[in-house]
Amino acid sequence: MKKLILVISICGLIGLSIKAQEVEQGFTQLFNGKNLEGWDGNPQLWYAKDGIITGTTTADTKLVHNTFLVFTNKQFDDFELRLSYKMVGGNSGIQYRSKVVQQGKFGPIVGGYQADIEAGKTFTGILYEERGRGILAKRGEKVVIKTDPANQSKFVIEKVGELGKSEDIQAKIKNEDWNDYVIIAKGNHLQQYINGVQTVDVVDEDAPRASKSGVIALQVHVGPPMVVQFKNIRIKPLK
Repeated sequence: MKKLILVISICGLIGLSIKAQEVEQGFTQLFNGKNLEGWDGNPQLWYAKDGIITGTTTADTKLVHNTFLVFTNKQFDDFELRLSYKMVGGNSGIQYRSKVVQQGKFGPIVGGYQADIEAGKTFTGILYEERGRGILAKRGEKVVIKTDPANQSKFVIEKVGELGKSEDIQAKIKNEDWNDYVIIAKGNHLQQYINGVQTVDVVDEDAPRASKSGVIALQVHVGPPMVVQFKNIRIKPLK
């Protein structure tokens, strides 16, 4: 029996070692796969199980504001973030270089850059600024954002190129299935990819409003019932 226990223990350690090696070199997992330790959000809307974070609303939830699950252990400036997501109904997003604006009735309210996700066919992959400048780049766009020289309180978005047609990028996104999202933020250059296809390329030169650092958070959105899931959330600092 002791030998059997020893063998099982060794096999368990090997399994953990193999699992640890699955994280790419230089990357660190932000989610332990078991619980929401290190994250802050409304426990009635968010839970962790079997290596997956799930955010969900029903017809009875009746959100009056968007709310978020916020990674609280660290803020990030330049990085590459990788994760997988699955979306059924509604709208969601991945906040980065963001800030917690306040604690709302349904949990943390966050503002900042958002890599958008939706169950429809228009907004997934765009760059949106929650509680800020709105849509900064539509899917397939390469843009430069500048402060309006005539009015420092305003900004101008210049489209400088195309990455591909929006509908062609949408065709690469799996409906109600797992997709891989990559976000790269380095200096004022922001890039987003889904399933290996670049969706936006943004240079944010609007210094009064461009964010250089902040929290990472996951969103549940006001509106129809939704289920959004995330797994294998890992990040690598970029120097």
